[in-house]
Amino acid sequence: MNRRAHAASDEGSALVEFLGVTVLVMIPLVYLIITLAHLQAGMYATEAAARTAARAAATSGVDALIDGDGRDRAWREASAHAEASVALVAEDFGVGALDLTLACEGECLSPGSAIVADVTGEIGLPGVPAGVLDVAPLTVTLTARGASPIDGTAP
Repeated sequence: MNRRAHAASDEGSALVEFLGVTVLVMIPLVYLIITLAHLQAGMYATEAAARTAARAAATSGVDALIDGDGRDRAWREASAHAEASVALVAEDFGVGALDLTLACEGECLSPGSAIVADVTGEIGLPGVPAGVLDVAPLTVTLTARGASPIDGTAP
């Protein structure tokens, strides 16, 4: 084989093309998988925080009423426990701060009523520098709602 025929050969070019296409396809695919896993963890965090906050508010509020506190003091106690539980869940899941809104369905802390907790969180996309997040809002807002009924044992 002479030099000219050897230089025009395509040997090895398929491997280079395969590696180039693999890199162009695999990097976005891996980032997509990481992003979806990050958002799913954020959704688990908001759901767990809402459920836990509603339960914490219901149990601590009823306990405060049983201990003889007034309804206003019991509601403050319930709110404080709910806030603490949301902060704990956010720390456990490694997400940023979660916002909590508590409300009552019916007369607060009375039998037959329910405490409803709405939790909202901003989950940033993974791998985006903080400086970019300050300029462009590359976050996803996740919300969840949890409710805990007050049974007939409340005073």
